[in-house]
Amino acid sequence: MNKSAYLLPAIVVVVVAAVSSVFIVDEREKALVLQFGQIVKVKEDPGLGFKIPLIQNVVRYDDRILSRDLEPLEVTPSDDRRLVVDAFARYRIADVERFRQAVGDGGEQAAARRLDSILRAKTREVLGSVSSNDILSTDRAGLMLRIRNGAIAEANALGLQVIDVRLKRTDLPPENLNATYERMKAEREREAADEIARGNEAALRVRATADRTVVELVSESQRQAEITRGEADAERNKIFAEAFGADPEFFEFYRSMTAYSRALQGNASMVLSPDNEFFNYLKSDQGAASN
Repeated sequence: MNKSAYLLPAIVVVVVAAVSSVFIVDEREKALVLQFGQIVKVKEDPGLGFKIPLIQNVVRYDDRILSRDLEPLEVTPSDDRRLVVDAFARYRIADVERFRQAVGDGGEQAAARRLDSILRAKTREVLGSVSSNDILSTDRAGLMLRIRNGAIAEANALGLQVIDVRLKRTDLPPENLNATYERMKAEREREAADEIARGNEAALRVRATADRTVVELVSESQRQAEITRGEADAERNKIFAEAFGADPEFFEFYRSMTAYSRALQGNASMVLSPDNEFFNYLKSDQGAASN
């Protein structure tokens, strides 16, 4: 009876000790076995693990990819236009032993706060070296890559692996919206004035070219007209000369008739002596020859 009384508690103690010496590591986590605060074993593979009861304890850390949203951060790009940036990072605990040594009992929350400081500093550094147009453009992958690469070394010192950094939203501070709007409006008006000035300059060039072309065409046409008129006058004079040479009397008669027609048009009045040569063909169809 006495042996049974002692044996049962001993069995219970052994069972409790055996159970306490076994721990299970899930596939989504990693574990450290600590003895008086010092790391004695790292358990990264899922399955059963063993420890010394009461002396050693197990600390577990998430092995999945974690996300961390940064608080809105105000940055000043190289053109002094302040911006408010929202970003987030994706990371994982790559080295649990180094992670434990870096953050101690603070665990994942302490590491997340330190990672926040690293990412905020790198974000200010990278975005402060470019213009606001580069930040606001759709092609920001290069800037996000620079932030990630800049944070990798410091994050590794914490046992963390930074996988990705993304800029979610980039806005102007509320107090700068009106000033920025007015500045953008002034820039657009200046660009519009430049375009109008360039258009007027081009119009003047086109108009001057057209005017010069008109003058050249008119001058060339007048020159050709004068040449044609001169050639026609020469041809006419030639015909007249040939006609006069062929029949001088008829030519004289024709010229006299033409002169009568022009002189006696309308209500013309002429005062001439009766024996004036002008009336030769009025007195006789033979003119001066008949006289």
